[in-house]
Amino acid sequence: MAERGSVRAQSGLNRSVVWSLGGSHLLNDLVTTGVVPALSPLYMSTYHLNYTQTSLVVLCSYLTSSISQPLFGALTDKYPRAWLLPLGLFLSTLCLTLTGVAPNFAWLLLLISISGLGSGAFHPEAARGTQLASGDARGRAQAIFQVGGNSGQALGQLMMPLFLLSLGVHGLLWFAIAVGLGLILTGRLYPWYRNSLREHGRRMREAKGDNQVGAVVLLVVVVIVRSWCQIGISVFLPFYYRHQFGMSYELADSFTFIFLAAGAIGTFIGGTLADKMPKQRILLYSMLCSIPFALFLPFLHGATALFVLIPFGFFILSSFAVTVVYCQYLLPRNISLASGLTIGFGVGAGGIGATFFGALSDAVGLKVVFYVLMVLPILGSLLSFFLPNDARDVAAP
Repeated sequence: MAERGSVRAQSGLNRSVVWSLGGSHLLNDLVTTGVVPALSPLYMSTYHLNYTQTSLVVLCSYLTSSISQPLFGALTDKYPRAWLLPLGLFLSTLCLTLTGVAPNFAWLLLLISISGLGSGAFHPEAARGTQLASGDARGRAQAIFQVGGNSGQALGQLMMPLFLLSLGVHGLLWFAIAVGLGLILTGRLYPWYRNSLREHGRRMREAKGDNQVGAVVLLVVVVIVRSWCQIGISVFLPFYYRHQFGMSYELADSFTFIFLAAGAIGTFIGGTLADKMPKQRILLYSMLCSIPFALFLPFLHGATALFVLIPFGFFILSSFAVTVVYCQYLLPRNISLASGLTIGFGVGAGGIGATFFGALSDAVGLKVVFYVLMVLPILGSLLSFFLPNDARDVAAP
């Protein structure tokens, strides 16, 4: 059980805890960054929304999460609160479930926003718990944790073609199952996490090393660029394939799932490599390798598009776990804040990108969105080149 492994040698990876946190992360991201973008066509038809209003739903989810995560992270670096782990996941899953009975668009935005706040409370604590359970395998532990989140995002794309299109918005009430599973997982973890915070809190607050604020700002910008790539495809690829090539939403959502599933595989491999090679180099290479596939993205559809979507998803998201560990390296005195900035603010800023892309689609058409996506990996590569190389510290615990 998780509590039995509360005192674990520094060199040992507490697999039970890390995998449980990964499962919790899957549930949280399934009901936030996973299913909310996928629900865009359903919300649009139910509440008679335009593209801008539809993207506002995504913005509320991402923005409340992105703003709150660094705040929760900074606060809990000073005053750790173990109960935020179960409470955050409970709110994120419950409020998404309740959107199935939202009476109007205003209530929908409110519930989506509270769900985002729950996600904001969950992520910094869960990421810190992952580090406490990682021993000297921080990259692998974060890879498992982030693959859970990426898998949740990918599975969210399957919710529409599997059952929501037939059941309608009321089918979201079935996500009550996720609420129950979340309570079981976090309830099991809570005693271990509370005890671990007591044992390790002082050591983490007194960590050695200086915070590299300038590098962190640049890293967050790179994470935002990556997030815009991800959200651009998650939200707008179904619309683009539908209106440009006549593809059904069900098939287009399946393509988006494949893109995110490839990203989950890339996340695991990239995170594992972070224990063996410089994290800055992994980030740079992931951006560089994404460029050719981004350039072909707007022009392919059908089965041939998979030859672009699979490697694009793999490479662009292969740095997901890496950036968390890298930011913790750059902010050794603020571990939860580092997680909040990379998992929260950086990724959550994708909601701003969704609103921008939505307004751009209403103004000049969907194709322009994908022309913008062609440029983003190039920008990410240029910015990544100027981040400090951590080669000397790869072997450090």
